[in-house]
Amino acid sequence: MELVPGFVVLLQSLAVTMTAPTFDSFVTVLTGWVFAPRRTVTRMILAAGSSADKHYSSYHRLFSAARWSLDQLGLVVFDLIVPWCGDVIFVAIDDTLARKRGLKMFGTGMHYDPLLSSRGKTITNWGHSWVVLGVIVELPFRHGHYFCLPILFRLYLNKKKASQHRRVYRKRTELAVAMLSVLCKHRRNKRFHAIADSAYGGKTVLAHLPENCDLTSRLVQDARLYDPPPERKPDCKGRPRVRGSKLPTPQQMLAGRCRRSTLKIYGRTEKARLSDTCARVFAVPNRPLRVVAVEALQGGRGREAFYSTCHEATAEQVIGWYAARWSIEVCFHDSKQSLGFEQPQGWSRRAVERTAPMAMLLYSLIVLWFAREGHRVYRPLDRPWYVSKTDPSFADMLATLRRESVRKTVFSLALTGPGSRKIRQLLENTVALAV
Repeated sequence: MELVPGFVVLLQSLAVTMTAPTFDSFVTVLTGWVFAPRRTVTRMILAAGSSADKHYSSYHRLFSAARWSLDQLGLVVFDLIVPWCGDVIFVAIDDTLARKRGLKMFGTGMHYDPLLSSRGKTITNWGHSWVVLGVIVELPFRHGHYFCLPILFRLYLNKKKASQHRRVYRKRTELAVAMLSVLCKHRRNKRFHAIADSAYGGKTVLAHLPENCDLTSRLVQDARLYDPPPERKPDCKGRPRVRGSKLPTPQQMLAGRCRRSTLKIYGRTEKARLSDTCARVFAVPNRPLRVVAVEALQGGRGREAFYSTCHEATAEQVIGWYAARWSIEVCFHDSKQSLGFEQPQGWSRRAVERTAPMAMLLYSLIVLWFAREGHRVYRPLDRPWYVSKTDPSFADMLATLRRESVRKTVFSLALTGPGSRKIRQLLENTVALAV
């Protein structure tokens, strides 16, 4: 199998991160990754077909022993995304669980499973916990919709596993700050804006943000808010005040007078009560924040509170920014469902740290290819029972890449004579059903 030339050209941008033999194996593995029914290295070799002309151990060593950097690869993908971004680059940070089996696999442990857990019951599962940073971007072929394209990854090790592997224990929030630092140093002249849920909105992240990065996150209802400290009077003894007078909590803000607003978030329109103020939290008193308390007038979201380090922003902007964070959850779903994020079976440290993130990097590359040229050849299936679907999903993007790649291979065959057109049409229809 061979991928379409436009996608191969996109992959050529990544060649600077590795040697020529390694990159040749890399292209073969990604080709197999697109077509394989199960994403293990051996299945990828089978799916790649005759293009996998090396010994099978060479493709295993691509992840376990080859000398290339996953961070460098992600930064090159980021450079491909930058032309689609605006003056401020929005990024999302979150973690996801990749369920695994086996006790000898590096980094596995018991982690919280958000899919099986509920508000009243917490369920853990055996596997890898990945902290992911992705770029949030709106692409021209689908206005009003945000895609999160992952670029940087960190494997979280709990205290037991960190001690077992003789590594320094680092919390998920510390891993998130490390990735933000790598990205912000890569483009010092750019302004970044991180969006994360409450797990990454605490002191560990807020107090250690890079200079060219802002943060929007959730806030607890009873958060302690303060005014800026008053100016120090002359000849005043003692240490200067760190915090000013205490302000109402977000819960108390909603108990008072609020204004009503119509919000366009999550692809729908909602009516809500809003109250916002400029305040500072107790843990980081030196940074002004725009704090927003919101209560939905319809629907089940109830009362919520958010904050942003962009203290001059409006309440509607802060809520809209946070709503864009949902794109990373869609990315996790599509990467697991369509690209087998949980399926690789490597067990050594390098193989574990490199193989699974490749599924999400491939997700970013496929979306970029579709934005460049794939949307022009996209043909939606005729579904009269599903008229509400008007925009392509990621599954449609992957199917388009597969179909166009196979179509290119079929049309390159020297089919001549009577019936050749029918043979090509039959092959094309078969491929369309298969993908």
